[in-house]
Amino acid sequence: MLLGDLLRRNQRLFPNKTSFIFEGKRFTWTETNHRVNRLSNALIGLGVKRGDHVAVLSKNCNEFVETYFGCARSASICTAMNYRLTPHELHYVLENSEAKVVVASDEFLDTIEEVRPKLKMAEHYIAIGQTPKGMLNYDDLIGQASTEKPELEQHEDDVVLQMYTSGTTGLPKGAMLTHRNLITNATGCSFGMQIQPSDCILMVAPLYHMAAGMCTLSVILQGGPILLHRDFNPVAILDDMERGEVTSALLIPAMINFLLQMPGVEKRDFSHLRAIIYGASPMPVEVLRKAIEVFKCDFVQGYGQTESSAVLCVLRSEDHVVGGTPEQTKRLGSAGREVFGTEVRVVDENGNDVKPGQIGEVIGRGHNVMKGYWKMPEATADTLRGGWLHTGDLATVDEAGYVYMLDRIKDMIISGGENIYSREVEEALYMHPAVADAAVIGVPSEQWGETVKAFVVLREGQKATEQEIMDFTRQYLAGYKRPRSVEFIDSLPRNLSGKVLKKVLREPYWKGHQKAVH
Repeated sequence: MLLGDLLRRNQRLFPNKTSFIFEGKRFTWTETNHRVNRLSNALIGLGVKRGDHVAVLSKNCNEFVETYFGCARSASICTAMNYRLTPHELHYVLENSEAKVVVASDEFLDTIEEVRPKLKMAEHYIAIGQTPKGMLNYDDLIGQASTEKPELEQHEDDVVLQMYTSGTTGLPKGAMLTHRNLITNATGCSFGMQIQPSDCILMVAPLYHMAAGMCTLSVILQGGPILLHRDFNPVAILDDMERGEVTSALLIPAMINFLLQMPGVEKRDFSHLRAIIYGASPMPVEVLRKAIEVFKCDFVQGYGQTESSAVLCVLRSEDHVVGGTPEQTKRLGSAGREVFGTEVRVVDENGNDVKPGQIGEVIGRGHNVMKGYWKMPEATADTLRGGWLHTGDLATVDEAGYVYMLDRIKDMIISGGENIYSREVEEALYMHPAVADAAVIGVPSEQWGETVKAFVVLREGQKATEQEIMDFTRQYLAGYKRPRSVEFIDSLPRNLSGKVLKKVLREPYWKGHQKAVH
C-alpha cells in the first residue's frame, strides 16, 4: 500500500465524512482527495519528477497535509521543515535536501526571501495565503489542475518523506522514510494507541514533527476527522477539548503541564474527551497523575524517534493506573512496550540483552525503521549497525517488556565515577509543590568531575529557596545524585516537541573545558 491510497480509500468508504477542520473551514474526504490530486498534478506540471524534494515551511493547516500527500501522489519527497529554524539553518536544510520546490505560508515569506538568493536548486516557490510577486499562489495553482489521480509507477520502498533531526550532536540529518515505513507504523500506532473510527482528534503539535505526522496518519487510517490548531493557544485548546466534537487530543508533555496550570481548568467539563495521546519528550509522573485527575479520560503514550517513523513503544490506556498495585502504578513512569510491527530490545555495550533492571541502550527494528540518512552513509551505518536502530537512549526493561527511560547517553552525568540519570533527579524535583518545570545538567567540578545543577521554574504565586529545593530532594535521592546548586528561571529552553534544550543550558558552564557540549 502507498501513502496516497489512504485518502483514496477514505473517499471511497466515507465520501461525505469530515476529514479536516481548520479555522472554521471543513473538508470532506472527497474534497481532500481531490485537492491532493490537484496539487500532485500541479507539481508534475512544474517539472517535479520522481525522487525530487518538495520542501514545506508552515504551521499546522490543511495545505500542509495536502502537500504531504501531494508529494506522495507525485512520487516526490516531502521535506517538512521546522519553522523555528534561523535563516542560516533553513538554508542548510533546503540546500542539503536539494529541494526543487518550496511551499511556504505567508508568515514565513520574509525568511524565504532572505535565503532565496543563496539557493541553487529551488526552481519554484509556492505561497500559502498572501503571495508576493515572483511566487505562485497555492490556491490559484491547484485550482487550475485536474482532480484525477496521476498515474505513476511507485513502490512501497520509495522514499516519500524526509524529516530532519534536531541536530543536537552536529548538523541536522535528513531521515529518509518510505511508504512502507509510515504505513507500518501508522497501523501499529492505530492499534496500540486505540484510535477509533469515531474519534475526532485535536492536533496542535507541529506537523513538521514526526510524532504529529504519525498520529495524523494513524487517524486517517481509521477515517476519523482531525481538528488542526495553527498555534498552541491554551484557552482555545481547552475550549475545544470541552466541546462534544473533539474526542481525543495529541499533546506534548510541556503542553499538558501548561494546560494544568490554567486558571479554572479543574472546573471544566471534559466528559466528551475519550483519550489524550502524549509523547515526543519525557512526561514527569507527577504531571501525569495530575492530568489523569483533571481530564478524567484515558491516556496513551508513544515513545520513539524520527528514525523509527516516530513510534517504537506504546504505553496503553490500561497501563495508566493511579490507584492500583505498586507494580501497576510504577508503569506510569514507563515508555510502554514495543508497538505492533516493531521489535525492541535493551542491550549492553556488546549488543547483549540486559537483565531486567539493568541499564542499557534501547534498540529497535522493523519495517518502520528509516531507510537511512540522506547523503550520510557513515552516520547511517553507525545508527543502523547490525540491522538495528540504535536510539542513543538509556533505559531498563522489566520481565513483562515494559521499558523505563533514564536518559540520553549524551545527557548522563558522571560524578565521582557514579552514573546519574537526569530523569530520576527531575522526577524528584517535580514532587515539590512549588515546582512547575525542572531540568538538570552536569556542570564541571574539580573534585568530582561533574556535579548536578538544577534549573527550576516555580508555579505562579509560589516561592522557594535554593536550599529548600536541595533539602527537599534528600528524601528521594542518594547524596551523590542530589543537586549541588539550583537556579530559578522563568522558563526552560525547549524545542517545539517539548524537549529541553540541555545544550543551551550546558554551554555557559563548559566553555574552556574539554568535555564536548552536545
